[in-house]
Amino acid sequence: MRLCIQLEILAHKKVNLPQKICLTCEKPFTWRKKWEKKWQDVTYCSERCRRNKKTL
Repeated sequence: MRLCIQLEILAHKKVNLPQKICLTCEKPFTWRKKWEKKWQDVTYCSERCRRNKKTL
């Protein structure tokens, strides 16, 4: 019981994080810490989608 309470306290709630739609797979993806400084420039959800980007 005690361990369960401690885990709930340590767990981070990831609510209200910004989201974008990936240009390749068109699925929503959520802000990640590694994108903190360049979130405005992020347009793909993954490296795989970036490599397979659609050409216009």
